[in-house]
Amino acid sequence: MLLKLIACEVLTREVCRYVAESPHTVDLEFTPKGAHDDSHQLRALIQSRIDEAEASPRQYDAILLGYGLCGNATVNLRAHQTRLVIPRAHDCCTLFLGSRQKFQQHFADAPSTPFSATGYMERDGAYRRESSLSGTSGLYATLEEYIAQYGEENGRYIFETLHGSIQAAEGNRVVFIDTPETRHLNYLERCRLRAQQEGKELVVLEGSGRLLRKLVFGEWDEEFLIVQPGQRITGVYDWDEVLRAE
Repeated sequence: MLLKLIACEVLTREVCRYVAESPHTVDLEFTPKGAHDDSHQLRALIQSRIDEAEASPRQYDAILLGYGLCGNATVNLRAHQTRLVIPRAHDCCTLFLGSRQKFQQHFADAPSTPFSATGYMERDGAYRRESSLSGTSGLYATLEEYIAQYGEENGRYIFETLHGSIQAAEGNRVVFIDTPETRHLNYLERCRLRAQQEGKELVVLEGSGRLLRKLVFGEWDEEFLIVQPGQRITGVYDWDEVLRAE
């Protein structure tokens, strides 16, 4: 197959390894890490890259997206004549860990725990990233959304109870996802030093490139959403389906 892969640059090293091993021809394009700071900007950027890929003479069999929901940045993305394939992931933390099950295992009780990986640290010097899950509507709504749904008193109670439990669960820790593909670069020790300087506990999780490998190898099973031409991506905001095509 001839594939186009559009992905965040924090995944560059892992993606390039698996593209080099893939039996398919994969054209690569990366978006800047900083584009995640504004989900509307990132959505527009990815959509423009999808449009450019479809307008090219390459006639891709599929356009692969190296993202998750990413704060709703991938919601409403669509292609007119080419399949889109995207992992069922809340954000790239899942892609670094290798499965949404591992993401749920480690982050379900503290979804906005700061996390880091080599790709984050080497791209602009920042040593950690806040998870976008806590800001994704549906799992953790705003105070106004709770009030609108449950009324003033009940809405405030639910919001304060939920967010108090989240903050308690998060504590004073930073998570580093240590992937085999980038372990030799020793960013783990740099992250450990930064965490110590800030008085934070460093938690190291074993990463895996299995989802990225399956993406570029064309192994698109239930862990991926295949969006047919004309359909758009919508968010489900659960732990299993995550994304849906409509």
